[in-house]
Amino acid sequence: MLTKPEYGEIVSRDILDLLPHRYPFLMVDRVLSFEPMKSIHAIKGVTINEPFFQGHFPAYPVMPGVLILEALAQAGGILVIKSLPPAETTDKIFLFTGMEKVRLRRPVFPGDQLHLHVTYERHKLGMWKTNAKAVVNEKTVAEGILTASIVPREA
Repeated sequence: MLTKPEYGEIVSRDILDLLPHRYPFLMVDRVLSFEPMKSIHAIKGVTINEPFFQGHFPAYPVMPGVLILEALAQAGGILVIKSLPPAETTDKIFLFTGMEKVRLRRPVFPGDQLHLHVTYERHKLGMWKTNAKAVVNEKTVAEGILTASIVPREA
């Protein structure tokens, strides 16, 4: 029997069940709100302990823009996976396939709380398109259109 996707908050232990990512590459700490096939609002707490700060940049630690986009893609993956019945995602993986109109507007520093806002746009033949925006202190730090695909896991 298929169950209806749940609305609301998703905690870290549930995120681990939804995404294949693990530390140090898991970029979503908590989901504050979720509405199936509509939107997700997740957060990533950025700390000085992140391994990428050792080299980016030691004297001026800034979160790499590509990792901000990865955080948005992971939030989008949760949105899609939680929106579909489990039968449609079993033994499959959600892969980031592209980005359009991406803008990195402000740097993200240790101590910032990165709010990840992703809204569903459309999907066709296993390809999903979302609008994504990352915000710190109510200011947009990154935004763009992200695409991904659900594909069978290969052993």
